[in-house]
Amino acid sequence: MKKLLLFLFLIIFFQVTAQEDAWIFLKDKPNTTLFLENPLTMLSQRALDRRSKLSIPLDGIDVPIDNTYYDQIKNQVNISILGKSKWLNVIHVKGEVTDINSLQSQFSFIDHIEFANKLINTNRKFKPTRIVSNHYHKLQQTLTDFQYGQADNQIKMLKGDYLHAQGLTGDGQIIAIIDAGFPNVNTLDAFQRIRENNQILGGYNFADRNKDIYTRNSHGTHVLSSIAGYVENEFVGTAPDANFYLFITEISETETVLEETLWVEAAERADSLGVDVINTSLGYTTYDNPNHSYSYQDMDGKTTFISRGAEIGASRGLLLVNAAGNSGNSSWKYIGAPADAPSVISVGAVNASKGIAPFSSFGPTADGRIKPEILGQGQNPALIDYSTGKITTSSSGTSFSSPIIAGLIACLNQREDPLMTSKTATDNLNTYLKSAVYESADRFAIPLDQYGYGIPNFETALKKYIGSFTTDDPKTLLSELTISPNPTNNFIRISADGDSLNGFSIQIFNILGRKILENTYLKSETIVLSSLKKGIYLLKVSKNNHHKIFKLIKK
Repeated sequence: MKKLLLFLFLIIFFQVTAQEDAWIFLKDKPNTTLFLENPLTMLSQRALDRRSKLSIPLDGIDVPIDNTYYDQIKNQVNISILGKSKWLNVIHVKGEVTDINSLQSQFSFIDHIEFANKLINTNRKFKPTRIVSNHYHKLQQTLTDFQYGQADNQIKMLKGDYLHAQGLTGDGQIIAIIDAGFPNVNTLDAFQRIRENNQILGGYNFADRNKDIYTRNSHGTHVLSSIAGYVENEFVGTAPDANFYLFITEISETETVLEETLWVEAAERADSLGVDVINTSLGYTTYDNPNHSYSYQDMDGKTTFISRGAEIGASRGLLLVNAAGNSGNSSWKYIGAPADAPSVISVGAVNASKGIAPFSSFGPTADGRIKPEILGQGQNPALIDYSTGKITTSSSGTSFSSPIIAGLIACLNQREDPLMTSKTATDNLNTYLKSAVYESADRFAIPLDQYGYGIPNFETALKKYIGSFTTDDPKTLLSELTISPNPTNNFIRISADGDSLNGFSIQIFNILGRKILENTYLKSETIVLSSLKKGIYLLKVSKNNHHKIFKLIKK
């Protein structure tokens, strides 16, 4: 018994005296009114214009952390400040547990404290099981008429060439890449085009707290190449005319919770600069300190610090695109954070033949939501090698399917329509954009755990997105739709209670989710089904971003 008590004492002593990471949540922001009356002191004009376009008002979340609160924490002798977040009103500190806990009694402005070590937090559920760290595999190198060269397949698979042919090449869009480093982007010929056109607007190295962005791990260089790389007649990224901010938040030699805070800082910086789209080819589940690691139950979009930050970022109008993860054939299997966040567009991977990449992480989230939502080519896509500048297809990972998609999201977001103004009076345009992309995917009717909604078709998505701004009420019309006869032999009639079916489309899927028939625009109430075999099908009738699904029986 004495040995057991001694053992327990040593565990407790170690936990209390060891240096620990913690997030200090503050109660308020005393200068909120002053900042809201002077918005340019916290956001750029472009950021304000984007908010106006999306009808997103400013609020206290946009206001910086109070300097007096920050300074009082900073002046504590035994506490080190590692980062902060205005969105979450948090200061990230490191110190001994007793010193950190003592802050609560010293300062009335502290709301509560969350330790990264789950064993210390008495208000959090205990998680006895841990998994092996996946740190290494996370970064493992796994014009309107372009000659795409070796990038041809990864772009045309998604009908990205259709967007480019419409002049949607990312012009006027700003994309932030949050990653592990960008060595040689300032010298390689493949990035000469964006350098000469001043498309790199700046960036910051949060990992080292300096402005040197052309350093650290090459992962970010490869990620950027899939969006912005250009080698005439040989390679084109998915948004070659977009502008870019490059942010380093990943400290590749270690795996710590600080990286979550740094990511949130970078996302806040991106928001303040008026960025439209963020690509993140990173994900977090396990850490060097196993007591900081997460379980699958934490992948619910609201537990991890980074996912909480991502949700706030989306509420500010940012389009967030994130790699689903490369754990599909590992013991972990599932997506990581912030890919689990509800508002994040999470991207899995397929090969050149549209088959699922075995490493692509699975959904759903712990609370049962569909993840990943969509797929792009992540198995052996064409990239620019950071050391040689030559095109390579030797790397794989959702790290690359994510930016391929992110570039096309930016191209789609470039599209503006005169009727958008009437929509943005009450709605966030980003909701329509994401819905259009998801509904264009080839498995939308029957999503699967590893596929999500499947491979999107950006030609279809563009048409759906434009259709979102019509003045009809498709939701009401769809609610009145009926089909008959059902069961049927060779045909069905679709009725909209006397209303026109103009603009409606149909798709028929078998029970495995494979699309059997598609009629892009209905021209008749009668649909001939003589080509279908006997069986059970799903009939999806759509208009704009709304749809209705019927169970259809062919006799």
